[in-house]
Amino acid sequence: MPREAPPDAFGRTAREYELGRPGWPDELLDRVVAELGLAADAAVLDLGAGTGKLTRALVPRFARVVAVEPDDAMRAVLEEVVPEAEALAGRGEAIPLGDAEVDAVFTAEAFHWFASEESVAEIARVLRPRGALVILWNIALEFDDMGAEAEAVIEAALERGGVPGLGKVLSGVWRTPVESGPFGALQEAEVERELVNTRDEWIANMLSVSSITHQPDGDRAAFAARLRELVPPEREVRRLFRTVAHWTRLA
Repeated sequence: MPREAPPDAFGRTAREYELGRPGWPDELLDRVVAELGLAADAAVLDLGAGTGKLTRALVPRFARVVAVEPDDAMRAVLEEVVPEAEALAGRGEAIPLGDAEVDAVFTAEAFHWFASEESVAEIARVLRPRGALVILWNIALEFDDMGAEAEAVIEAALERGGVPGLGKVLSGVWRTPVESGPFGALQEAEVERELVNTRDEWIANMLSVSSITHQPDGDRAAFAARLRELVPPEREVRRLFRTVAHWTRLA
């Protein structure tokens, strides 16, 4: 089976991604913005924006927010929920902006899919002098115990689908093109937070995992149906996350 998601995988579960994926904590974003000295009149780019989970937090902070997302289905949800942003088709290796057009590039839960010398060069191209790059991750630390049967169903689905993208995040391989590129040293801050979700939000999050998204429609539907059988609809699910921000500037 594929060991990473194909280009259209997340679009197959765009609504589930929007429902189930966590957003971004204001206190961490505020710290990054302050550390970088980004003003309210700045122009920023959300690269690999997905359904706009980060975009919606950038819109009230900056005068111009561009959201670039390659998948049509994901971008359609983004345009629906964050109409204030400029949503454009594009990817990390081909950003549809001019040279030196933005003050900062943000990328949340996405950089591990396109981290390369080519994409870092593109990011540097669209940044103004001393422009900033911000890379964000949500890393799940703990989930409520959902019961042995539900855990077995999840393990079997992940085994069918292969290793999810989180391994690329935790390995740190995404750092290499940044650290060998035209940027300064990466700075880092993090927060831990507990999120409480409904059963359906939790199932939607599971369906949005890369090793699940690329599986056939029937397999995904059966997986979700079995979880609904095993977990009662009134059940709340507690999840502990470590949310990490990395930032740097053009040297």
